[in-house]
Amino acid sequence: RLPRDHRKEMSDKDQQRVRAELDEQQKKIQDTLNGMNPNMKAFEQLKEVEERFNEVQAEMLEAKQKSQDVAKQFEEVKQQRCDLFNSCFDHVKGCIDGIYKELTSDPSKLEQSVGGSAYLTLNNQEEPYLDGIKYDTIPPGKRFMDMTHLSGGEKTVAALALLFAINSFYPAPFIVLDEVDAALDARNVAKVTRYIQKRRSEQQCVIISLKERFYEKA
Repeated sequence: RLPRDHRKEMSDKDQQRVRAELDEQQKKIQDTLNGMNPNMKAFEQLKEVEERFNEVQAEMLEAKQKSQDVAKQFEEVKQQRCDLFNSCFDHVKGCIDGIYKELTSDPSKLEQSVGGSAYLTLNNQEEPYLDGIKYDTIPPGKRFMDMTHLSGGEKTVAALALLFAINSFYPAPFIVLDEVDAALDARNVAKVTRYIQKRRSEQQCVIISLKERFYEKA
């Protein structure tokens, strides 16, 4: 509606024209509002999305913490596993050469009075239990060669040295040796029996053999 003072100054025709223009503008504004079609529930939906976002973020942080805890536990177990392995390996590595020397020495022969040499080498220093261990021996009076090129008797003595070295770390109540002397000559049989007899107060051996040299020393 027009102010009373303005209506007195305007003619009826002018008042109708102005009123028509105002109605037209009002209609345009209404059409504009209708075209915008505002979503009156947008605030509620925004609130729901924010709540869901906070829940997901909390779940993510919890999962991240659990992942870090599991990773820490894994590293602790990995370190413990490595320590246990290394404690055994270091012990065996430290004593195997002496055992092999004793099994291969022959006091009656000057060139064999000291015995041979045995070595253990890790293929993987970081995680040794994931890879192999290189085992090399040098029989007395011979040059270095791969284990595959040793004779049957030399391989047997090398295997016995490794067996006795491992057993010395965590001794078993007794050891069963089933015809381990099959590839040994009389001289090496004597060396093995001498070694076993020397330690019979420390470890018991049950020996299955067809050679008199072994069971006559029982």
